Amino acid sequence: MKTPPLVDHDYSAGTHDHLTGDTSRVAADALSAVLQDLRLRDASHCRTEMRAPWGIEIPKEDGAAFHLVIEGSCFLQRSGAAPQRLEAGDVVLLPHGEGHSLLSSPGGATRRLHELEREKVGEDAFELHGEGPGEVCLLVCCGVAFQASALHPLLRLMPDALLVRRGGLADPSLTTVLDLMALEVRDRRMGAATIVARLADIVVTRVVRAWAEDQPEATTGWLAAIHDPQIGSAIAEFHRSPELGWTVEALAAASHLSRSQFTERFTAAVGVAPARYVASFRMHLAKRWLAAERLSVGEVAARLGYESEPAFSRAFKRIVGKPPSELRHRAVNFDPNARPQSSS
Repeated sequence: MKTPPLVDHDYSAGTHDHLTGDTSRVAADALSAVLQDLRLRDASHCRTEMRAPWGIEIPKEDGAAFHLVIEGSCFLQRSGAAPQRLEAGDVVLLPHGEGHSLLSSPGGATRRLHELEREKVGEDAFELHGEGPGEVCLLVCCGVAFQASALHPLLRLMPDALLVRRGGLADPSLTTVLDLMALEVRDRRMGAATIVARLADIVVTRVVRAWAEDQPEATTGWLAAIHDPQIGSAIAEFHRSPELGWTVEALAAASHLSRSQFTERFTAAVGVAPARYVASFRMHLAKRWLAAERLSVGEVAARLGYESEPAFSRAFKRIVGKPPSELRHRAVNFDPNARPQSSS
């Protein structure tokens, strides 16, 4: 396997200002490197205009969903959680596709999504209307599918539902993107379906970033690791070139720590050993290349630097739970017209 070069390093503390002096910069580098690999495979959306009383029950999905309230208000209801009121400008992301309901009032009657008649207005674009005597709520509801999401380090850490309040947004660019999406949904101009689908990718990435940046530095897990200037530096280096055959020694060298120091600190923060983390993320890439780019098993093995296809296949099955040939077979027989359904 190709191995990144070891760098000369000194294990004494305080001698590497670029590693110890700017924690926020190191964390930002690592976060950016991971976010660039958070890629949508497909997205669909529905312009949902409802009049109270109304309620929509949305089943668990294979992917993620988000809802942006454009006008009016509604409630998000999830199993085991208190109802949450959503106001105009609020966006809620459900990164794991958890089943949920949207309602005009808590505890109200709901209808299952598949029972409602939606009008198809474009490829992967729908409109849904509910006539009632009460107040109007206008939303855009998006269903999104990520590439190899199960192994992505940020998605694995995120809660089942993430609510971003309009009034609490610290990222002005996210406010702008949400305003653009709301404008397209309101005006229904030519090409709106395409523009909304492309904006969905930006919205999801920005919401995930806003969540990650809002986490306290004292938290545990991957986010804690990137706030450690030495561990975070190694993580950033790995994510910039994950196809290289990274060893624990090479990662330790990138962090200017001894192998034992690096392993101990990395494992304590992330919760898994560095070798396991590296292998899991490399298989995340392999899944994307097999399913989305439809590379052969041999091509993926070579790209990841494995000496043989059988060696890669064994590693893939051990981590993913199924042989790469199975995923490759599904990709070859994938129907491009079979798209994920929008959330409502």
